[in-house]
Amino acid sequence: METQNPIHFPLPRLPVFFLMFSIIYLIAYFIVLRTWSPKIRPEASSCLISLAHGTPAVLLSTYAILSDPATGFAAPNTLFQNSVLDYSVAYFLTDLLHYLVFFPSDVLFIGHHLATLFVFLTCRYVASHGAFAILSLLILAEVTSLCQNVWTLANARRSDLKFAAKVYDLLSPPFYILYSIVRGFVGPYFVYRMGAFYISGAADGLIPWWVWVSWIVVVVAAISVSILWISNLWVELFRARTGELEKKTR
Repeated sequence: METQNPIHFPLPRLPVFFLMFSIIYLIAYFIVLRTWSPKIRPEASSCLISLAHGTPAVLLSTYAILSDPATGFAAPNTLFQNSVLDYSVAYFLTDLLHYLVFFPSDVLFIGHHLATLFVFLTCRYVASHGAFAILSLLILAEVTSLCQNVWTLANARRSDLKFAAKVYDLLSPPFYILYSIVRGFVGPYFVYRMGAFYISGAADGLIPWWVWVSWIVVVVAAISVSILWISNLWVELFRARTGELEKKTR
């Protein structure tokens, strides 16, 4: 059962949030980015809705966790925690539609979004418990969102804009470092604590075993892919910087 919280939404939350993200995407695609190349416009529009979701999701999730006096891995979801889950479900639904329309062959991202939606939806509508764990993971996933989206937009335009190239080169090392710390160390440690709690049986009778097992599997898979992705970026950066040094010494 949902516990009460001083902040709540009187309107149906999920449809309202979905409409909001859809409008942001359409404004980005047809107005804000109308002069961008058709090849990069869809990805850039996706970045803008990600910006609208990422940092606000971190702030909302943090408040939702801190405002719950009974917080814990098996605590019942509060109304506000469920609202934050709906907020993120709406974002991932919107971005999933973006991939299905523009990049239907991108199985990795489509699979990632479907798995993420499964986690959010089971926490919100099946278990009605465990929002602390899922929102904490959301914070870890989105705390790098602002930096990552700016980096992605700069990467998309660095071939034709010198400023974008400078932003990309300047932002890459600190972004890689932050991402590596969060996804390579903090995330795995939190998942270890989360898994140890559920395996101990402390959530028996509150969260079905197949729900928390699926959460662990999805999160471990997502973290593994993230580590592989950032590792490849570090290799590319090292090769690029090594090549620049070799040119200078010739």
